[in-house]
Amino acid sequence: MAAPRKALPEIDPQRCTGCGWCIAVCPPHVLSLQVQSATGFGSKRSTLHDVPGCTGCALCAVRCPFDAIEMVKIAKP
Repeated sequence: MAAPRKALPEIDPQRCTGCGWCIAVCPPHVLSLQVQSATGFGSKRSTLHDVPGCTGCALCAVRCPFDAIEMVKIAKP
């Protein structure tokens, strides 16, 4: 059984350029590029689309060349 995750990635949309490096290194494939506008056109940004599937490994944060991803500790209930 895997260790419980201790943190989740928080993506700063102001720093994210949509380069996709975080998506490429994500083992469980829980990140994706999403268009940010309601029209469906425009720049894309990385999004954590599957929170329960995230292992909290932090590879995305380590790989991000723009320091747009910060690992945020999960509050214990």
